[in-house]
Amino acid sequence: MIGRELRSARAAVFGAFTLNGFLLAMWVVHIPAITDRTGVSASLLGMFVLLLAGAALVGMRLAGPAADRLGSRTLVAVAASAISVTVLGPALATGPVTLGIALACFGFGNGALDVSMNTQAVLVEREYHRPIMSAFHAMFSGGGFAGALVGAATQRAGWSPQLTLTCAGVGGLITTALLVPHLIRHHRHGAVSQPQDRPRGSATPGDHRPEPAEASGGPRPPSFDPRPADADPARPTPHTPRSAADRRRKVLSLGVIAFVLLLAEGVAADWSALQAREHLGVPESAAALAFGAFSAAMTLGRFGADRVSGAIGPVAVVRFGSLLAATGLAVVIASPVLPLTLFGWALCGLGLAGGVPQIFTTAGNLGGTTAATDMSGVFTIGYLGLLAGPAAIGWLAALIPLTAALIVPLVLTLACAAAANVVSR
Repeated sequence: MIGRELRSARAAVFGAFTLNGFLLAMWVVHIPAITDRTGVSASLLGMFVLLLAGAALVGMRLAGPAADRLGSRTLVAVAASAISVTVLGPALATGPVTLGIALACFGFGNGALDVSMNTQAVLVEREYHRPIMSAFHAMFSGGGFAGALVGAATQRAGWSPQLTLTCAGVGGLITTALLVPHLIRHHRHGAVSQPQDRPRGSATPGDHRPEPAEASGGPRPPSFDPRPADADPARPTPHTPRSAADRRRKVLSLGVIAFVLLLAEGVAADWSALQAREHLGVPESAAALAFGAFSAAMTLGRFGADRVSGAIGPVAVVRFGSLLAATGLAVVIASPVLPLTLFGWALCGLGLAGGVPQIFTTAGNLGGTTAATDMSGVFTIGYLGLLAGPAAIGWLAALIPLTAALIVPLVLTLACAAAANVVSR
């Protein structure tokens, strides 16, 4: 049976994902007011967005080794506190220079939190012995939605960005203080423990022997514990690459798959509305429904993806999800009417919903003592796809119609379906 402490740890990780999405949304909804106040042009804002993303990449790369040395719980505490404080920075900026510094600090903390909270998610999922990663990512989307609603409400009420973001930051610090004690302790050398001491004889993820059925509610699924009870502890398993070179190749392969899936996600986020307007000639209010269909389907898909993964396995989730996303893009490219286009973007969002969480789970279960470092490597490569995808489509759209440029993510998602075996555990 799943204990109270483990359920509390799961709820705490839900809280970390929700907080991250909420604070990011609070910055996004205040972009117009902050750029007007600081005198930042649209072109300069684009550079600042890249600065924020670059700082996040640095935070991701440094957070992996730090989490392996200090523990991901400690890093969640530091990073969540950091973004709770630095989210106020853009509202206090008085010009382009101070805004750039504020966004760099905020981005760095966000990157560090991404890695540390996903490491915690892997630890909790490992203890649950069934897929639950996608639900964590769904909570990030839910936090973003909540942040957008709160930001819109405070702007309508006439609150200043300084007041709104101060309240958001204080709320973030309080939330962090409440959730951190319930996170799983992640000790060096791969051992983990619950927020409170375990009863004598209970197992940890560092102990590869399966728990008794009466203690765990049933045998542990092979995908989470492939080692037989009498196996040599030093013998490699599907979780344990035989060498550092094997680990690097696996991390690189997972990173490439994440790159492709996040590239497609970035293209949908940044270009779906414009594609609908240009290709179909619909007004902006109707074109905005394209991204709405995509994001709603992705959020709902993530809430259900864990059950699907438990039933058919991570490889099938990535393979059939990528095929579904490619089908959705094909529908969008061929569609002559808005309802069919919305259906295509919804298929794309549903197909992409479960893939990235499966990749992160695989990266966090490669074995050894560098799980967070492995995840940070996959994160970094994948995040580059999220940045490069929209930019590449923009360059192509200057040469060919935007709808034709969507063939690129379509082909790449088909290639991702063919390479889905990379996420096997």
